[in-house]
Amino acid sequence: MLPPIPIPAEYGISPDTGFLPSEPPLERLPDRYYAKWEWIASNIQSLLLSKRIRQAVDTMPMLTTAYLQTEPEWRRAYSILGFILHGYVWGGSTPAERIPPQLTVPLLDVCEHLDLPPVATYAGLVLWNFKPIFEEEPLDDLDNLSCINTITGSLDEQWFYLISVAIEARGGPAISLVLQAIAAARVGNSLVVTEYLQALAEMIDELAALLERMYEHNDPHVFYHRIRPYLAGSKNMADAGLPKGLLYDDGKNPEYRQYGGGSNAQSSLIQFIDIALGVEHRPTGETRSSSSDKDGVAAGPRHGFIQEMRSYMPGPHRRFLEHTTAVANIREYVEAHHNDKALCLAYDACLSMLRSLRTKHIQMVSRYIITPSQKAQERAASRKPSTLNLATARSGEKPDGSKLRGTGGTALIPFLKQARDETGEPMIDAWARRLLKTRSSEPSFASLSKLGEQPDGDLKVVGLAGTWTAADSEGGICHW
Repeated sequence: MLPPIPIPAEYGISPDTGFLPSEPPLERLPDRYYAKWEWIASNIQSLLLSKRIRQAVDTMPMLTTAYLQTEPEWRRAYSILGFILHGYVWGGSTPAERIPPQLTVPLLDVCEHLDLPPVATYAGLVLWNFKPIFEEEPLDDLDNLSCINTITGSLDEQWFYLISVAIEARGGPAISLVLQAIAAARVGNSLVVTEYLQALAEMIDELAALLERMYEHNDPHVFYHRIRPYLAGSKNMADAGLPKGLLYDDGKNPEYRQYGGGSNAQSSLIQFIDIALGVEHRPTGETRSSSSDKDGVAAGPRHGFIQEMRSYMPGPHRRFLEHTTAVANIREYVEAHHNDKALCLAYDACLSMLRSLRTKHIQMVSRYIITPSQKAQERAASRKPSTLNLATARSGEKPDGSKLRGTGGTALIPFLKQARDETGEPMIDAWARRLLKTRSSEPSFASLSKLGEQPDGDLKVVGLAGTWTAADSEGGICHW
């Protein structure tokens, strides 16, 4: 007997807004008991500028989570404590290694309730940190969105988060499309599966268009030097001054822990689309052929960065993805009906649009991280940096950024290129596979400009936006 198709509402997922909450997040905790947390969060820019953020946290009273009543209140607490944590760690000339009990204890309690790690994640920075300017207007309209909190107070930081909010809102209806396509495939209704796949392809294309609006109000220099350092986690951060990670001091059993920082790979939406289409991601550097042993027997499961990022998603969202994985059948259905040209074309179109989205992401990473990093290295050669963080740490990266890390802790370009290439692997029709691999010398390449591939097939810094890289595991603007 087939397992039941998941019901999004049972996992706190809206048919309209998807993984965003169905109601706008709280802008403040209603109980005055938490006024000190809210004061620090709302004054974090002044505290960072005056270098008094650590003093404010060190003298903060020990507050219990007993007065948090509703899920929106727990989410609000998680969001602001995450901002305070990252301001505390990265708000000095060197990172703070020890997190005091008055921050550690309530943060760990909130994390246990929400099934999240004690670090600023995509959920706290994006999903639960926005407000519509006019509640009656749509959430996928960037002209109708604002952030509740930021670390730097800059328009660039707001725009960085809000692009993701708009993408989540625009992609929310994709959840229903996919689940209905899965149900139609179960009963052999190819017309319905085709219709929903066509709609999904158009929706993914719209997500890519939203992503490209990042350039409008997010300056690469501001992002790299002023925003990205505060988003860093504590994993693989020895070069930035945290060789053991962070010491979470609960007053009883202090413990060193390492976590990746906020990353777009923590978006449940993008992983959901991957699962729906049967896109499989391997650990960085592992090829399709190397995933099987010499006798042709499939090797045991190995989890890479994308799979690891699920542990940074809210528990219900992570369980929804697991449930969806158990019922996903679209790729197998299309493969079994490869003579249905309309069905195969719709499926391949989804993969093409998703691959195009990842190519645009790679180009964006190059512009926002690789190029600023190269310039920073040139300047650093002549002077010693006054602060130590993700932007100033020197980790021996190559000129192409292959060793450069993101805020989540992973190497950038190799990861991103592999994830992009893996997206096209399930292509059904031979022409589609050729088109994704073709060089500029072949006329058919020009007809698929939406893929955004460079003429030489490479991903060096070329063109208006340049490109990106991913090798190990970090985050920030990276890792889709």
